[in-house]
Amino acid sequence: MYDLAIIGAGTGGYVAAIRAAQLGAKVALVERDRLGGTCLNRGCIPTKALVRSAAVLQLARKAASFGVNIGQVELDFSAVQARKNDSVKHLVAGVELLLRSNGIDVFRGTGSLQRKGEGIYHLVVQPAKGDSSPRQELEAARVILATGSQPVLPPIPGVDLGGVITSEEALELEHVPASLVVIGGGVIGLEFAGIYRSFGSQVAVVEMLPNLLPMVDEELSRRLLPVFKRQGMEVHTSARVKVIERIGAQLMVVADTPAGEIRLFGEYVLVATGRRPDFGGIDLTELGVNYSARGIQVDSSMATQVPGLAAIGDVTGGTMLAHVASTQGMVAVERMLLGHGEMDYTRVPSAVFTYPEVASVGLSEKAAREAGQTVQVAKFPYSASGKAVTMGETEGLVKIVADQKGRLLGLHIFGENAADLIHEGALALTLGASVQDIVRTIHAHPTLAETIHEAAHGLAGGYIHLARGNTRRGLG
Repeated sequence: MYDLAIIGAGTGGYVAAIRAAQLGAKVALVERDRLGGTCLNRGCIPTKALVRSAAVLQLARKAASFGVNIGQVELDFSAVQARKNDSVKHLVAGVELLLRSNGIDVFRGTGSLQRKGEGIYHLVVQPAKGDSSPRQELEAARVILATGSQPVLPPIPGVDLGGVITSEEALELEHVPASLVVIGGGVIGLEFAGIYRSFGSQVAVVEMLPNLLPMVDEELSRRLLPVFKRQGMEVHTSARVKVIERIGAQLMVVADTPAGEIRLFGEYVLVATGRRPDFGGIDLTELGVNYSARGIQVDSSMATQVPGLAAIGDVTGGTMLAHVASTQGMVAVERMLLGHGEMDYTRVPSAVFTYPEVASVGLSEKAAREAGQTVQVAKFPYSASGKAVTMGETEGLVKIVADQKGRLLGLHIFGENAADLIHEGALALTLGASVQDIVRTIHAHPTLAETIHEAAHGLAGGYIHLARGNTRRGLG
């Protein structure tokens, strides 16, 4: 009898298992595919390995501007893919070691679940086809469902044609496409658009909404569009795809835009229109779980209405981020085993690994105003940062959103290393800090973190490294 069984060993599942083991629980972890789930095997990690290769390639191409002559720069795509695969293999092995070292029993196969009575869940683990291992049965007092998500294919005529791919196939291409049409201007679509543009593909992006990255601050979203176009990417917003057709060796995407119908051609078409919860074949109705196509319904501690049964990660819908799933896993375990734990989604940082990066935490300017806040905004450009100038990375902006008294409401960054810098804002929000608190915090020079410091100065007395005409009146 296990104290806890977890179905799904993605980022949320394996972190929950480790936390439960730390608290003294006997834990079973069931996984039908590979440890680490989507993030580690088909999402966050492999894409960031490709992003890194793309960044190195771009830096090599402009090495001469730094006084470094390296000759002809060429991409070895097979080596790029091998490095990506090695990165994933290394980290999967690390997860395996973590689970073993914490005494967690891992069961390979598809798990089914039945409730046998108060405090007793019965699990059957059926090995995958081709696996001669016998099926296994186990019982647990508590269960966490962490079965993840899968890509959504919209009902577009032609979406089933050969050459129409999802993010999972985009990771495994054997050559760099001569041309690529990306349907979807969200996180997944733009990251792959940037990767393959850097590798040499002609890239076009089609987004149904008026702005790219609809989840980020609107101003940052607007600033992205001309940057991508300068990089040679074709971008169409407010564009609704009507059909995908094959024309000889190419695919044609037909879309309606405010300016009329457009036709885009590509060797491949990447459909990146989001993901949906994957319930893992578990009979949720029989268990008595409330759910819909949007996900399993849970409370702030990740509990379902069924005693002893929780759900975490993408299967619950909502914010589909790996760091959210892992936090949910720890919250669910601590509520089950310690009696306390609650999710707070107001301070979740998000990052998009485009070039340059985009990152946000807290409220956007629009959301703050819609919430009835009297908003103050300060912005500081990367072009005024000494470190950014020396790096040759002057495209970017830091934007702080604060209330009337100077309490931080949100931080939004567009520029080099935004994904790392955003955590200063996350910590400040967690501590309830003000822009004055950020100003009083000494920032090392020269660093990109100074851009946040400078933006805070803009609301607390005046910018230091912007011309006086741009200085905002202080808060007193």
